[in-house]
Amino acid sequence: MQPRRYQRAGEIQPMATVTKPTFQPFVPASESRPELTARALILGALFGVLFGAVTVYVGLRAGLTVAASIPISVLSISILRAFGRASILENNIVQTTGNAGQSIASGVIFTLPALIFLGFDLESTRIFALALFGGWLGVLFMIPLRRQLIVEEHGSLTYPEGTACADVLMAGERGGSFASRVFLGLGLGGLYTLFQNENLFGLFPSTPNYQPDLGSQHLLRGGAIRADVTPEYLGVGYIIGMRVAAVMLAGGVFSWLVLMPAIYFFGSHLATPLYPGTTLIKDMSPSDLWRTYVRPMGAGAVACSGLITLLRTAPTILAALAEGFRSIGRNNASKKAVSLRAEHSGAEETPHLSSGEASGHPPRTEHDLPWSAVIGGSVLLVVLLWVFLEFKPVPGAQVGAFANLAAAFLVVLFGFLFVTVSARIVGIVGSSASPVSGMTIATLMATAAIFLVKGWTAPAFGALAITIGGIVCIAASNAGDTAQDLKTGYLIGATPWKQQLAIMIGVIVSVLSIGTTLNAMNKGLESFQRLPKPMALSLSALPDGVQNQGNFTRDRISLAHIDNAGAPSSTPEAAKVGSQDAHELTNARSYILLNAIGSSTLADGKYLYNPATQQIEVQWTQGIGSEKAAAPQGRLMATVINGILSRKLPWSLVLLGVALVIMVELLGVRSLTLAVGAYLSIGTTLAIFVGGVMRWMVDRAAEKAGTGSDENEEISSGSLFASGLIAAGGIVGLLGVAMKLYEAATDRTIPRFSETNPLHHDWVSVLMFGLLAYSLYYFARKPLDAEK
Repeated sequence: MQPRRYQRAGEIQPMATVTKPTFQPFVPASESRPELTARALILGALFGVLFGAVTVYVGLRAGLTVAASIPISVLSISILRAFGRASILENNIVQTTGNAGQSIASGVIFTLPALIFLGFDLESTRIFALALFGGWLGVLFMIPLRRQLIVEEHGSLTYPEGTACADVLMAGERGGSFASRVFLGLGLGGLYTLFQNENLFGLFPSTPNYQPDLGSQHLLRGGAIRADVTPEYLGVGYIIGMRVAAVMLAGGVFSWLVLMPAIYFFGSHLATPLYPGTTLIKDMSPSDLWRTYVRPMGAGAVACSGLITLLRTAPTILAALAEGFRSIGRNNASKKAVSLRAEHSGAEETPHLSSGEASGHPPRTEHDLPWSAVIGGSVLLVVLLWVFLEFKPVPGAQVGAFANLAAAFLVVLFGFLFVTVSARIVGIVGSSASPVSGMTIATLMATAAIFLVKGWTAPAFGALAITIGGIVCIAASNAGDTAQDLKTGYLIGATPWKQQLAIMIGVIVSVLSIGTTLNAMNKGLESFQRLPKPMALSLSALPDGVQNQGNFTRDRISLAHIDNAGAPSSTPEAAKVGSQDAHELTNARSYILLNAIGSSTLADGKYLYNPATQQIEVQWTQGIGSEKAAAPQGRLMATVINGILSRKLPWSLVLLGVALVIMVELLGVRSLTLAVGAYLSIGTTLAIFVGGVMRWMVDRAAEKAGTGSDENEEISSGSLFASGLIAAGGIVGLLGVAMKLYEAATDRTIPRFSETNPLHHDWVSVLMFGLLAYSLYYFARKPLDAEK
């Protein structure tokens, strides 16, 4: 059965074709309402900055992102209403502009952190440039596809998030208001985070922790049960649901309660460190075991499951690509046919055309940015990309002009390829299920394979490969969300060129906050820790994979101690209760910075070498890649590149992860979710699971009451409250990161509760998190109708 095709207003049908009903948007094409206004752009830009930063914060920590268009629409309806009557088209511009921040941030955090794992530094200007190139290419490459995907296939491509967002906007236009539920989640979550976050007031522990050590045989020693009791994890768990959250937790249970105790059981008697570790296993905390042994295994699992996902979705991707090219051909042929018929028919056909078409111009709802802007803008971006790569290379990763030209060509090739695929696939499965990571893996594998054939295997080419993959990932991610936004606009009667311009403005504004947030988290969550046993080393004969990067550039640094959760802590209170080593290093500039990548002697990472003692004394743990911001997708991309170009990986651990994925696939379980759970800290997956349990309880209660789940899950009361929790955790969490950076820059400390206060106990954390979870359950059960 052929999908139903909706006719564009005023479209001339062939004589043999039965006329189909004409689709009528909420706002007719003949009606003009305020749309691309200054207040809509300003509010949308603010939301883009806000949700871009929140997406970076939550995505690096949880490995997941959630759609922002519906929360932005809900908030926009109430905010603009408070400043006077607002049109539905203005609210649509707000969500279109603001949603660009979330889509760009998703592409950035999935790829560019790999530069850190490859041993290079992140630069705000680089993040800004690459995000801008990718974001704008995603919009420009999507414009030629809009008519075929959004208009011609209106009946077959549903674009779930775009349709749900249109429902919210139309409900708001009719007088409905859902914003109070979002604001309630924002307020409760923000207040909770102020007292929960260790960088702010820290009234109770942010991560309640239990390390089992049972009986004389020390059962389960080396493992841990902990939860990062944050509102954003609770909200993410509610939105993704019980099933996905449970599979993620299963991966965490395997890593933290099976694999890590097994490593300790078999390795605690070893008299020397076990590669890739540099410390005796018996002296390792659970966090050390996770960082040294579980993380490489998890990276192998994520890489393998990513490849399986790519193979599984390859038919869909190829079919979408083929259909995309066919649709472009049909669209061009259709335009030529209509033009020729109009020329031959003359004035006789004029009554069938809209006023816009009769005058030679398309109607308002069919007016895209001109082709000259699309082609000229795309060419200009590619030229600027080559110039940027040529004159602003990654520090320590300089390559020739030909390699940079090849990179620009590959960006165009893979960019247009996967923009076409992404824009079509999200119309079928939605943005959250779009295999953007699979497309990025394919890009990286193809690029790395080309580099390998050419003999370009130096570390610099790894950085170039992730640059290509990053831009393509950002373009595909933004193209998918652009398609959703254009679908929303088509349903409500928006002007396409105004939406496309708003998205490009949103890209410019949001990338400023995305790069700043990424670097702030990398620095704000970093830690410096003395090695339990300094390692003697000669700078004149460095081990393989270890690079001398010159003198450390800071005057002094705070040294962390190991808290009762086995994780580094560098709060002022921690320093007070520690030894002299837990204070700070005042002569840090005299140390030499060493970078280890693929070494058989040192675990990957950065170290401070003391020339006076000729020993490595301090390990520098970057914020991104730490337990607090694991960035699993970035680690996956780095693993793919290292596996092909340098072939220097802890293969025994990586292959363990591969074997785990094969076993899970044989059991009939989709492995990618479990692999991500195995890579992340159990503190992340357990807290997310609690949110999933709340979703299950709400659904069960609705079934027993005979009311069923909300018809539209995207705008249910629970999802709106959960969105508020996520936003609250991200905003206040970033405030905590800013406070930590402020303390490091000024040597001042903000007042916070001491760890000796009577409420600083794990059971208090569990109780407070339980109360927050109950509030989610309570307000998710309360219907939205009462607030209209």
